[in-house]
Amino acid sequence: MNGANMFWSSSIVIITILSEILCSGVFELRLKSFSNDFGKDNLGQCCSGERTGPCRAPCRTSFRVCLKHYQAQIDTTSGCTFGDVVTPVLGANNVDLDDTVLKGFSNPIRFPFDFTWPGTFSLIVEAWHDTNSTSDNGASPRGKTLISRLTTQRWLDVGSSWTEDEHKSAHSSMLYEYRVTCDPHYYGNGCASLCRPRDDSFGHYTCSQSGDRKCLPGWTGDYCTKAKCLPGCDEQHGHCNKPDECLCSSGWKGKLCDQCERYPGCLHGSCHKPWECLCDEGWGGLFCNQDLNYCTNHKPCKNGGTCFNTGQGSYTCTCPPGFNGTDCENKLHRGGATSKSPCDENESGLCKPLDQCSSRPCLNGGSCTATDTGFSCSCPIGFQGSQCEENINDCPDVNSCQNGGSCVDLVNDYKCQCVPGFVGPRCDVKVAYCLAKPCANGGVCEDLVNDFICRCKPGFSGKDCSNDIDECASNPCANAGVCQDLINGFKCECSPGWHGATCQEDIANPGNMSRHVSVRVEPDSGLNPEHVIVISTLSIAIPLVVLVAVSVVFCAKLRRKQEQRRADDEARAQNEQNAVHSHVVKLGDTHMIKNTWGQQGGGGGGGGKKVETNNDLCYAKSYYI
Repeated sequence: MNGANMFWSSSIVIITILSEILCSGVFELRLKSFSNDFGKDNLGQCCSGERTGPCRAPCRTSFRVCLKHYQAQIDTTSGCTFGDVVTPVLGANNVDLDDTVLKGFSNPIRFPFDFTWPGTFSLIVEAWHDTNSTSDNGASPRGKTLISRLTTQRWLDVGSSWTEDEHKSAHSSMLYEYRVTCDPHYYGNGCASLCRPRDDSFGHYTCSQSGDRKCLPGWTGDYCTKAKCLPGCDEQHGHCNKPDECLCSSGWKGKLCDQCERYPGCLHGSCHKPWECLCDEGWGGLFCNQDLNYCTNHKPCKNGGTCFNTGQGSYTCTCPPGFNGTDCENKLHRGGATSKSPCDENESGLCKPLDQCSSRPCLNGGSCTATDTGFSCSCPIGFQGSQCEENINDCPDVNSCQNGGSCVDLVNDYKCQCVPGFVGPRCDVKVAYCLAKPCANGGVCEDLVNDFICRCKPGFSGKDCSNDIDECASNPCANAGVCQDLINGFKCECSPGWHGATCQEDIANPGNMSRHVSVRVEPDSGLNPEHVIVISTLSIAIPLVVLVAVSVVFCAKLRRKQEQRRADDEARAQNEQNAVHSHVVKLGDTHMIKNTWGQQGGGGGGGGKKVETNNDLCYAKSYYI
């Protein structure tokens, strides 16, 4: 039985704790003093039993407090809606309750509630004389006798201030005060607004006096879970996980994520969107590395010649009169004729040997050396040919560039031109778009070749999961209900006479229902913190209640088994008594004893003589059980 008592005690403690956790406010009544100078009850008789004359012994005063809903006519016989409390004996005729500290009594008396405070109440306070001890005149105990009863109904707003009142009757007076306060984290006139300050992944906010959430600096949103990014951070190409940061999506860079990334290897170009290479003026090629404005950048035409760009890195010169050559570097003879002589004419008219290197025949930076037969070119590394005109192909083989990249020959070197989605000297590095965390709202990024894909959480869509799906687009609220879109859900504000998740249920008696019924439908949505607390509490309470129920059933079966065993023992004792009584009665009967020894086959000694004996000596005597 001690185990059963322990289970019951534990259950009561758990239920008390749960009531404190789940309640939203508390009504408090403080009994300050009670005066009954003459020691009489409500009928004017002495608590000690004397009907006339002075009372020789004081009353033994206890109290009963009953809190119930507002009643215009208070019924003292019906149940207490919000609860009742019975105190032990707290004193004699005059009780000062401010300093009273007794086991089982706490002042003020608390009535927790887990609903919206209605603003009105009815209160019953009774003072009783406990007559469990014998009175002075020797009368027998009478139980309890009513000394005084207070009944009142009031309007009361939530607040920390006490309201004091006094009740007087014919023989007694009572001073008391009361108030209603909200529990921590509950706010509003009815303690119906729950707000628990927090600064974690579920929210970053404090609570106002009315219970509204006030976001901490740097946070926004209904539950203050969205960080405010660095001022100026591009809303489309940047995001943040904490205040005042700006994390760029793939393909964007800069402090504010407003600069696109050029295609890898782009030299003289820019971009308007990621991975472009738009060549600057005068440059061309896939990587904008080929000079299209050779004339402006190098000015090759001499002696006043006019230069014309003719392609990627090439040009032609139009020479003025008196000059010719690739770069207009040759002066013509008098009369405009071209000299066939190997000697060039000087100011003195004398002929000197023609310098074959003066026309710079060696290309691509080759050095020219005059010879008897003309000239010889010494080519720089990477070029070959009589005039160093041929660029040596430095691409080693077709497999030097990976993942479909093509080899581009350079001077004494080569470069891999990568297909979109790959970078690196050998096109061996896959572009990791997911490193920039492009998926918003908790989406999961998956890298593809030259692309990425976001696996969006329920309620979001789009390339980067930035689009909130409008669940109200399908018009789910029936009967003129108004739909409010939520994250991965919706809420219906129903018109009068309808309720339910989609306002499809007809209210039988609209007068007893609120004008609007709101239902939030959030399939697979995450739980808010208040739901987590309730679910955690129930996950503890329900197994405990089941354990208590099993214990009660076990104790009941054990008690039934003990009662059955006791009944069996009593029946067995009764049977033994009946057997003894029957045996004694039978001793008074006449008995005939037959000697059958002689009838046994082969017999021995006494022959076959039959002896009959009538035993008149065995009569029953009186026997009392």
